[in-house]
Amino acid sequence: MKKLNVCLVNDSFPPEIDGVANAVVNYAGIINRSYGSATVVTPSNPQADDSAFDFPVCRYPSLDTTRLVGYRAGMPFSPEIQRRLDEQNFDIIHSHCPISSTLLARLLRERIDVPLVMTYHTKFDIDIAKAISSKILQEEAKRMLVENISACDEVWTVSRGAGENLRSLGYKGDYLIMPNGVDLPRGRVDEELVAQTCRDYDLPEGLPVFLFLGRMMWYKGIRIILDALKELSDSGRDFRMVFVGGGTDRDEIVDYCNKLGLEGRVFFCPAIHDRNIVRAWYCRANLFLFPSSFDTNGLVVREAAACGLASVLIRGSCAAEDVDDGETGFLIEENSRSMAEKLETLCQCPETVKRVGLQAQSRLYISWDESVGNACRRYETVIENYRKGIYPQHERPSDDFIRAMSNSMEAWDELREKQRRKVMELRQEYRELKEEMSSSRQRLKENIAQYLERFM
Repeated sequence: MKKLNVCLVNDSFPPEIDGVANAVVNYAGIINRSYGSATVVTPSNPQADDSAFDFPVCRYPSLDTTRLVGYRAGMPFSPEIQRRLDEQNFDIIHSHCPISSTLLARLLRERIDVPLVMTYHTKFDIDIAKAISSKILQEEAKRMLVENISACDEVWTVSRGAGENLRSLGYKGDYLIMPNGVDLPRGRVDEELVAQTCRDYDLPEGLPVFLFLGRMMWYKGIRIILDALKELSDSGRDFRMVFVGGGTDRDEIVDYCNKLGLEGRVFFCPAIHDRNIVRAWYCRANLFLFPSSFDTNGLVVREAAACGLASVLIRGSCAAEDVDDGETGFLIEENSRSMAEKLETLCQCPETVKRVGLQAQSRLYISWDESVGNACRRYETVIENYRKGIYPQHERPSDDFIRAMSNSMEAWDELREKQRRKVMELRQEYRELKEEMSSSRQRLKENIAQYLERFM
């Protein structure tokens, strides 16, 4: 396979942690190690420390919109960032967000003439509804989002459900399913690490321990979990529940949990960046609860499977794709009653829970090495198709805008270059004038010295 030089663009990246940021980190690391080189292009963040990565990270201007959408919004029309990227000789651009990242990617494609792939990870209609209250503006935002996606040369989705969601927004083009992988190795961590990780939490041996790991947002199905736990508690079933993660709804979730009287049985742990500690939590739990119909892939389900932990999922959700009920996971309806009934049954069948977890480990697990390897092989096809002109070139209203921005940046670059050359010329003239003045002063000193020597 030919070595590739890949530009990876995304709106979220550490210190912001979510599934897509994790995907980009793994893409960049594996491409750098095994398939060539990768550069991550992402919005600036005052808390960022990119020195830990073994690949270059290129930051561009951003606005703090974390209260609105949970992460910083990039400002893609930056002549400086485009000038830096122009010089990198990329073979392909891969955007992982259909908004500002893809705008930046389209602008870069216009300038360097290489193919653009876009992976659709997230149900953006939910994010749009959360950020915009007006129905009219929501529809306009969806239209612009679909147009942005349609402008890419090839579109990938992480699951069938993600593709269906994209279709529901109005996208009419083709797409390929490219599942994401898991960066956790298959198997358990040392039991001593498990004990150390959980030592500050009251998790008695013999009691079922349930786990949720992810962003603390209501749309992740967390209310279903808490209401189901309330039913279990009221029925006399003892258990422990651990939530691991941060998010804008975390304080509300904690308050709701306390209102249900679940304190003492339910614990909240902040987001964890150490992947071995994450593995330790998966290894300590008996069941992973993930009743989310929002997530398009549910990487955490495959992470749990890597550690032999079975998940409870919503029937028909994207996270439940490829999961067989009672074989590689457990499926419920999207309500707390269904979850409570399932948990009550499973609490009485620990051997079944363990068996299903091991089968999930064997059949659901996919590593990031395998996933990124598949992507890189597809990159080669995309590059070849692009060179042959196979991808359709449908004119979109925003194309004129992208071209205009590209032309404006080129004009700006020309002006800056002229100014730079002019400054260099002026500096050279100044140096020459300074040398001439210095030489003149020296000659004047010599003349004065000769005059004084002659007449004194």
